Amino acid sequence: MPVGTRGAVKAVLNESLEAIGAEIILGNTYHLHLRPGDDLIARRGGLHRFMGWDRPILTDSGGYQVFSLARMCRITDEGARFQSHLDGTEYMLTPEKAADIQAQLGSDIAMVLDECPPWPAEEGAVRGAVERSARWAARARARYLSIKDAGAAGVLATNPGQAQFGIVQGGTFQHLRRESVDRTIVGGFEGYAIGGLSVGEPAEAMYATLDGTVDLLPDAQPRYLMGVGMPDDLVEAVYRGVDMFDCVLPTRNARNGQVFVKTGLLNIKNARYAEDDRPLDPDCSCPVCRRYSRAYLRHLFTAGEMTAAALNTLHNLHFYLDTMRRIREAIVFGTFGSFRQEFLQTFSRTLIKD
Repeated sequence: MPVGTRGAVKAVLNESLEAIGAEIILGNTYHLHLRPGDDLIARRGGLHRFMGWDRPILTDSGGYQVFSLARMCRITDEGARFQSHLDGTEYMLTPEKAADIQAQLGSDIAMVLDECPPWPAEEGAVRGAVERSARWAARARARYLSIKDAGAAGVLATNPGQAQFGIVQGGTFQHLRRESVDRTIVGGFEGYAIGGLSVGEPAEAMYATLDGTVDLLPDAQPRYLMGVGMPDDLVEAVYRGVDMFDCVLPTRNARNGQVFVKTGLLNIKNARYAEDDRPLDPDCSCPVCRRYSRAYLRHLFTAGEMTAAALNTLHNLHFYLDTMRRIREAIVFGTFGSFRQEFLQTFSRTLIKD
């Protein structure tokens, strides 16, 4: 899922997202609640209509941003009290409030409010986050069902078909992951997310945690790994049974001049590309690689042209979406094992120098 933090994927038009095959995007509850406000978006008919996007949208709960961006955040069993990073206004985000905001946004998938502890964290702190997240999930589910059944006072729900996903926490402690799964699936959510990974832990620790977590989740519901990740992480997580992903890497790296190609990462700022007439990736079919050279893209970036961010982002998102398309195709044809082996042998996380 390309990340559309404030109701837009940075530097890319919706038409371009559709053209490269984006089927669903992610919106950020925290940012949209603060500006322009979920009340305003609800009066405009919901987020789909407001931003001109008629394909699915997933919204997070806003919790991660509250913990990482807001000023003076204080977490209690009631919720998270924080000051806006924009103007210092004080807010209270509870599991119920997060459900209300997302009902007004009208996303197709709404996430429950959870507590994501940092890494590394002591087992006691992670256990506390698991227990609080489980209590919050139960409250969020009750609020979601009340909105679905009869509506809630002051809430203008704009998507009656909205689904709600629960979130599993537990850090890299397998026994806490199992406990979190057990306490989350009792909510009967439409899908389940694995949170608290890709927060600084080594890739091997993430994979080991997935090995002990994914198979505990219901087979019939989607499994969503939040905030992940590098292209090889996607392949390895699919191998372990994950279905859905989001990550800011393709868009953030693009704006910093780093693009993804089949063999790894390419820094378009490098002087070696000043007279390189090749496309970013000769095997890529994206609009950027079909038309523009490395030399031109480097020129745009070094000249500070906004077009550089737009073209780099379009290429990176195409790379990610095409990787997922190839994964799905390999699964359908029963060749995922060989696809995985070839991908991991070809793609490197280090900067390429060709």
